[in-house]
Parts: sequence; structure tokens; C-alpha cells
Amino acid sequence: MIEIIFKATNLEELEMKTAKPIKIIASGKYLPKIVYSSQIEDLHNLERGWSAKNSGVESRHHVTFECNGYMGARAVENAFEKSNLQLKDVDLLISASATFDYPLPNQASVIKSELVNGNEFDFGTIDIDASCLSFVSAFEVASALLDGKQYKTIVIVSSEISSKGLNPANKETITLFGDGAVAFILQYDESADARFYKAMQKNYTEGIFDSLVKGGGNKYYFKDNPYTADLYSFTMNGKNLMRLALQKLAPFIDAFFEDLAIKILDVDSVIPHQASLKAVLILEKTYNFKPNQVKGNLKTHGNCIASSIPMLLHDSIENGEIKRGDICFLVGTAAGFSIGGALIRY
Repeated sequence: MIEIIFKATNLEELEMKTAKPIKIIASGKYLPKIVYSSQIEDLHNLERGWSAKNSGVESRHHVTFECNGYMGARAVENAFEKSNLQLKDVDLLISASATFDYPLPNQASVIKSELVNGNEFDFGTIDIDASCLSFVSAFEVASALLDGKQYKTIVIVSSEISSKGLNPANKETITLFGDGAVAFILQYDESADARFYKAMQKNYTEGIFDSLVKGGGNKYYFKDNPYTADLYSFTMNGKNLMRLALQKLAPFIDAFFEDLAIKILDVDSVIPHQASLKAVLILEKTYNFKPNQVKGNLKTHGNCIASSIPMLLHDSIENGEIKRGDICFLVGTAAGFSIGGALIRY
């Protein structure tokens, strides 16, 4: 009873200081064809079980015919099927992803054009690319914009295709990454108990090129640099990324909660980016979490870049592990090297 009163008091203090009534109305998901680790291992002459042991992934999904826009649109439509809303209610659509269909136009407008009857509406479309933290950044921006007046309803969609940017010669990446899309409908609702409390992001430039796709932009323009797998595929310096995560993650989380009335061990669910098996273990071993407090779906989805955090949040809501009123901490790392987090009440 003492713990219940203590938590309630802390939440009341948190409400008074930072809360904004932002409610997740519904979420939707789209996954392409499932690919098992045994298939990848056989294709690339890897020992059976290598992926599960080293990457922590037993299956993931890879596109066959899909593009980012197609998957994103299907995820948005799936979310609306679970709500009482229609496209006419949308004030803004945010694409929160690192991969895209075209350099121009922006990905959010492409997703909108792929929606059934999407061309009948003229709501705005913007992109937010913070690599794997794109959804967390978009949630913060959407929460700032939502005011119940100009912006009442905002859709965030993360649609990622990693499989096309992998180097077959790199067994760490070809066994780790997956594709998929997820969408969330957010509303400003003063009558709801849902809340957005805080978001924060920090960038540590010493890791700027530890996650990199070198070719394709203006620095290594495609006309001047013919295709090679090394130049145009995703590469990562796993050793340095782990070092940075070990150094920076705990201080970041401690600083995030420093001015809040509750701490990370008080939250109901931690939703971490599914960066890799080692990255998830770093978080789990840093704090004395309760059983199932830290959620995960790396084993069945792999690292889906910016879709990872919202997909895990969606899955945890769908399977009943997160219920209305639960306090959730979204946290992860991203290329750059960045760490970000957001605290919400679902």
C-alpha cells in the first residue's frame, strides 16, 4: 500500500510539471514475407544457429514487391481500422524513417499517395529522419504541435526497408536487420488519462561514422562513384558502438529522469530500440529491472531501424503487456551517434 501511494503521489507531481494530454488512439502494422535465420544461413554458407547466437535473431521479414510507401500506407490503414476516425480527421502525417523510396518527393507524401483515397485529402506531410530514433523524435514534435485547435490528430508512420542496403559479405548485418512498417494515430485529448511527459536526445559526435551508408548522397555521388557493395551498403563499427553505449547510455537515462518525480525503475514498461543482442543486454544489465519490464521482439523481427521502437510498442499493446494508464519509456540509440528517449502514459 505504501508503494502504491508513493507512485500515485509521484505521478501527480509529474502531471503538474510536464504532462500534456496526448493520446495514442490506435496503431497499425505491416510486415512483408517472413525469412528464417536458417534460410539466410544456408544461402550465405553460415553455420546453422549462427544468427540466433550472435545476432539474437531467429526470424525477420524482408520485402519482395513492397516499397516504403506501400508498407507505410498499409500500416496507416490498419491503424484506422481500429479507430473511429477517418482520413478526413487527419491534420498532419509524419514519416519517421531512415529509408525512403525517392530522394524527392518526401516520403510522407508518397505514403499519403499510396493510401486508399489518399488523394482526396490535402493534410500536410513532413519527414523526420533521426535514423533509428526517428519515431521518438516524431513523437516529440507531434506532441508539441498537438493543441486541440490547429492540430488535433497527427499520424506518425515508420516504414523501413533495410534488406536492400545490406552487404552479403557482412554476416553481422545480413542476419540482424528486418523490414516492416508501423503507424500510430495521436490526438490531443484533455478528457483522456494518456500523457506525454518528456523527450530528450543527445548526440555524441565521436561516433558519427560508426554506422554508415557511405554512397548515394552528394559526398559520394552516384554519378562519380560506381556501385560497389562496400560503398553502397550499411556498415557499422560494432566494437566502438558498444563502447559508446556502455559509456553513454546510463548517464543519459539518469539525466533524463533527474528532474522527474519518477525514475526508470518506476515505469511500467521500457521499450528499447532492438539494435542488437548486445545492445539490448547492455540496457537490461544496467538497472535492476523487474521481470518483463523491458520488452523485446528482436528474436522475431530483427533490427527494423526506426520501425523497431514503435513496432515493439505496438506489439506490446496488442498482446496486452501494455494497458491503458501504463507509464512507458521509449529509449534507443541511432546512427550519428545519438541516444534518445521519451516518457509517455498510454
